[in-house]
Amino acid sequence: MKAPLSWLKDYVDIDISAEELAGKLFSCGFEVEELIYLGEKVSRVVVGQVKSAVPHPDSDHMKVCVVDCGEYGHDVQIVTGAPNVFEGMKTPVALDGSTVCETNPAMLEKNPDGVKKIKKGKLRGVESCGMLCSGEELGINDDFYAGAEVDGLLVLDESAPVGEDIRKIVGLDDWIFDISVTANRPDCQCILGMAREVAAALKKPLKAPDCSYTEHKTNAAPVAVEVVAPDLCPRYMGHYVENVTGGVSPAWMRKRLALSGLRSISPVVDITNFVLLELGQPMHAFDADELGGGKIVVRRARQGEKIVTLDKKEFTLSPENLVICDGGKPVALAGIMGGLNSEIKPETKNVFFEAAKFARDNVRKTSRALGQSSDSSFRFEKGVDAYTTGLGMARALHLIEELGCGVVTDLSEDCCAASLENRKMTASVAKIDALLGIEVPKREIEEILARLNFKPVLSGDTLTVEIPGYRDDVDDYPDLAEEIIRMYGYEHLTPTFLEKASVTGGGLTDEQKRELRLKNVLRTQGFNEACNYSFYSPKEFELFRLPEDAAERNAVRILNPISEELSVMRTFLAPSMLGNAVRNLRRGNDEGRE
Repeated sequence: MKAPLSWLKDYVDIDISAEELAGKLFSCGFEVEELIYLGEKVSRVVVGQVKSAVPHPDSDHMKVCVVDCGEYGHDVQIVTGAPNVFEGMKTPVALDGSTVCETNPAMLEKNPDGVKKIKKGKLRGVESCGMLCSGEELGINDDFYAGAEVDGLLVLDESAPVGEDIRKIVGLDDWIFDISVTANRPDCQCILGMAREVAAALKKPLKAPDCSYTEHKTNAAPVAVEVVAPDLCPRYMGHYVENVTGGVSPAWMRKRLALSGLRSISPVVDITNFVLLELGQPMHAFDADELGGGKIVVRRARQGEKIVTLDKKEFTLSPENLVICDGGKPVALAGIMGGLNSEIKPETKNVFFEAAKFARDNVRKTSRALGQSSDSSFRFEKGVDAYTTGLGMARALHLIEELGCGVVTDLSEDCCAASLENRKMTASVAKIDALLGIEVPKREIEEILARLNFKPVLSGDTLTVEIPGYRDDVDDYPDLAEEIIRMYGYEHLTPTFLEKASVTGGGLTDEQKRELRLKNVLRTQGFNEACNYSFYSPKEFELFRLPEDAAERNAVRILNPISEELSVMRTFLAPSMLGNAVRNLRRGNDEGRE
């Protein structure tokens, strides 16, 4: 999970350093595997303004410039070969002793760290006290700063202060937290989830994202939603947006997508990706004009039904797969990827937004069986709650209005079989203290659980909490004890021995000893031991030409196989043994010792 510090600051007033924040997160149970400073390769590069640019006396393409660098010198002479330099422009200036990103492929072999040091020197007899920089030499593209990918110098906005550190101007003065999130905390696989933890750790209020929007009446035909398989789709929300415009997403959104490894496509598609990163809610946008029959049906696929996904791959489906259909055909593989037949195109005018909660086990099973995965399937496999589904839809509609890329209509659907009420739980404070081995002050317990949005009510020894909808991992008082101690501080715990602790000597059982002796005897007789999976592919039955009524064909099928090649339990040894022989022979290992 990658979280930019600048993005976290949108929700929490963070007044400590990035290193200190990493320590706080570790204390709360989140290991920061890597802390990356975006401007690590760039140093002593400032905003400069070209005062003059005259032809080089001994070159037909170079120019000698005098540059104002503020406190670093008002008349710094720099020679450049950039074709787009002009008098009055503001551009990045790498001063003597500075570092930038190495862009020469040949030099990258010598400098694997990708850093290039700038030194004062002479170019064709004329002294140059630095270098004027392109966007590439700062390691940025257009998603960071408009015009960064042009051929030549990066032209800065006229408002950029002369002498200012360039990292603050182009978005490199930022930190990325690469956080390891445990499997039981899918709610923290997003920026808002980590912001909740940061707010609780720093004892600061959380600034909720703006999810307000205004609906407008429309004459468009409604899109009816029917969920035929509520066990696989506890909640499905849809909203119709019309008069969609294309164009380019704003710089702030493109940059945040880029920091997360996603490219900007179009405002509508970018919004769905942004909501996934920000709130952890996967979303999809259909071209509403491509939806036949004026309806959406969420159902199990029919045997042999086919779909071509957005990456142009065709899949043959079975009733084990959940699909989103219009009046006659599948238009999306639920929780995994949309269909090519309803993708958002530059000419798309009307969009039907989808936000849903799909059963994690079914998404995982379908993803593995078809060998198809996506960022959305990854999130659904971890778990998405019905509360976040509603929040994600509202946030997407707000962003449509904020970006001005469409009109939110009053056509919406919300099919919900899941309970949206938060669970309540009572626990004994004495039990919590006994489990922790220390007595945590009751006031601390209330404050900690309140910061974590559990809405605690303490009456004597009885603690009543309301578990947030996004915390499916909290079931009993030991979970509350864990929440309390990770915020209170593990350093308060006192090491103690277990009352009935004992140490026993290790060793093998008689059965294990007999097995080892037998293996040694067989090895001395020239036998080799083969270790294989206990399952294989049903194709093996055909390869061995087994009769249809052969007992070996009566294999137990695995419900959640690693792959189709390992989908049935082994009924005889020959296929695995033959497979070992084939693999060894292909590697030129005639002795069969792999």
